[in-house]
Formats: sequence, structure tokens, C-alpha cells
Amino acid sequence: MEVPSYYQQFERNVAIILDALDAGLDLRTTALATSLPLEIYVLCEVLNQGGGNYHLTTEGLARLGEFSQQYLPHASATEAIIRQILDDKRAAMSTPEGRVLTKEMLIRRLEFFNETARQVNVMRTQQALGSPMQYQHPHFTALVVNK
Repeated sequence: MEVPSYYQQFERNVAIILDALDAGLDLRTTALATSLPLEIYVLCEVLNQGGGNYHLTTEGLARLGEFSQQYLPHASATEAIIRQILDDKRAAMSTPEGRVLTKEMLIRRLEFFNETARQVNVMRTQQALGSPMQYQHPHFTALVVNK
């Protein structure tokens, strides 16, 4: 999938993930319990580099809800920031690893949310079909988490 489609699907992808969490999908036994809050934090840093005003005060998966509450009232302004960042091929930002292109940081986050929404949909389907819980059957965890 190309960058414009990730960008166009971003709000939908966040809604899919939030809806799954609200429906009771348990991500605590998956890598998403750790990676999702980190990716949200990095996304906020990238958007703030472009002029956004995102401040997270929560920890863990609650960050997604906090981000959504800040994003929705300012969706059009954030979309403009995203477009600006994607159009700027030279902007860079400092990270603990050094300076990286802001555009690349944003693209990676958009890809992450796209893949996470897909993965969450698969997990919800498995849950709806009555698949075994991951924490009850450790030998099934790799199947559920990886695909």
C-alpha cells in the first residue's frame, strides 16, 4: 500500500483499533500492548514537529483513547500537518538514535497503524468465532500474534 492510502485510512485505522479495545479485545498478551503506546508517543512527537499540539499524560493502551480525543476535534488541522510533513522531503527531527527524516518517521507510524488495524480485525474475527484465548493456550500465541 502506498503512503497516500495509509494517510487516507489513518482515522479509520485508529477507529478500528479503539472499537476493538472498547469491545473488550484483550491485547495485554500481545506485542501490541507495548508497541502501540510507544508508536502513539512517536506519532505525537512527529506531529508536534510539524506544528501539532499533542500531549499525552496516560500510559499503556489508554494512550490511544487520549490521542483520539485530542485528534478528533482537530482532525483537519492534523491532516494538514500530515500533508505538510509528507510533502517536505528535507525536514529532519532529532531522536535518541540521531537525526532522521520526519517524513520517514511519519510514514512508519502510518504503516504501523494500518497493519495494527488489520491485525486487530483478525483478532476480533478469531474472538467472534470462539477461538481459544491466547493466554490459556501458549502454543497458539505465535499464530495469533504473527498473523
